[in-house]
Amino acid sequence: MQQKSILGLKEVNAILNAAQQEALDNGWNITVSVVDDSGELIGLRRLDGAAPMTAMISAQKARTAAFSHKETQFFEEMINGGRSAFLSAPLQGLLEGGVPVVIEGQVIGGVGVSGVKADQDAQVARASIAAMR
Repeated sequence: MQQKSILGLKEVNAILNAAQQEALDNGWNITVSVVDDSGELIGLRRLDGAAPMTAMISAQKARTAAFSHKETQFFEEMINGGRSAFLSAPLQGLLEGGVPVVIEGQVIGGVGVSGVKADQDAQVARASIAAMR
């Protein structure tokens, strides 16, 4: 029988708190979303001043990272590199800022951030996951 770790309330809160702190330290108005390994939303925090659409975008980035087991930056770079046919893939959130949560080699969820430049979204997502460990 295989066993896996899961994202519980403690881990979700650690991710949300770390993302908020990273954003506040940089003066960024973002939304961060956390999904489990099935892509279901289990946490979301929209900071004051973040545009409403960032909630939807961050959740889609998180889902794509969890489903694909890849950072969403991979897909954005592929599309920008000329593989425009990938836009027809049944995924949303193909923009940088989604990062899978990996524990002991297994993807147990994803974090998506939206609200600032793509590399800054990714910076917040990575920092939030690092704080969970």
